[in-house]
Amino acid sequence: MPSKFTPFDRSALRLLPLAERRHDMDLSKVLAVGEQPMAFAHPALAQVADAIAAARRSGAAVVLLMGAHVIKQGLSRYVIDLVRRGWVSAVAMNGACAIHDYELARIGATTESVARYIAEGQFGLWTESGGLNDVVRAGHADGLGFGEALGRHIDASDFPHKDVSIFAAAYACGVPATVHIGIGYDIVHEHPNFDAAAAGAASYRDFLVLARVIQNLEGGAVLCYGTAVMGPEVYLKALSMARNVARQRGEAIRHFTSAVFDLIDLPDTLDREAPKDTPAYYYRPYKTVLVRTVRDGGRGHYIRGDHRATMPALHRLLVERLAK
Repeated sequence: MPSKFTPFDRSALRLLPLAERRHDMDLSKVLAVGEQPMAFAHPALAQVADAIAAARRSGAAVVLLMGAHVIKQGLSRYVIDLVRRGWVSAVAMNGACAIHDYELARIGATTESVARYIAEGQFGLWTESGGLNDVVRAGHADGLGFGEALGRHIDASDFPHKDVSIFAAAYACGVPATVHIGIGYDIVHEHPNFDAAAAGAASYRDFLVLARVIQNLEGGAVLCYGTAVMGPEVYLKALSMARNVARQRGEAIRHFTSAVFDLIDLPDTLDREAPKDTPAYYYRPYKTVLVRTVRDGGRGHYIRGDHRATMPALHRLLVERLAK
């Protein structure tokens, strides 16, 4: 039986070149490794660094869950350095991360003003950005996940700024950089060349790759950097799958460290969930990453601060502990 409903006709859209877009972020805002624009100190930061160092020495997984603001805050080179030094086992990102990484590598700029372009119906409708859809479709045809397809493409490309691509660095180093999309969330889903079946299948492969890494989380660490929904939710399901298999083997995944890096105010005590009648209860990093998933033997830390302060500070501590 045919559908009762008529979908939007994407062929009617008018796309413009990125050269006509005003960019809110460019390479001048990308920090060099070692550059720390603001001082930062937190009593839990050293404990998190110790946990990561211990995990890497034992071979346990260290998983970085991150939102796109990490890239928009100019921290791509820091993430790349974590990957190249082997200090993280996987970097799990949302679709926006893939777009900003792709645009930075390709043209050296990214990020548009939603307020400026939504008024004229041009938000997200930029020709070159849609090239990401073709990359994912081609990679999926070769059996690759979303992040691996993007990393392979940028690594092999002649993009002038591919040195700031997290995906290219991860691909070159053999570290999973996974992308977890929600259909309709990202600007490239507006484009006529978006293949939802290919993108969905590629992203699901990434989810399974991440779940495989999380099977090695005992004694490891999870870092949640500015991702309030995607990171905690994807991690939660992957951890459940990993624990299910571990339990059948007579094993457990209980003793690991979690850390959330964000700006929201949270209670000082993190050993229990916030009451349901408070807004903090609905903040997923709190109840999922800091409480529920570590209550049986792990420990959660909340580190409040600007990403441009917290990531360089954590990196400095890791250099002290792991460079030798």
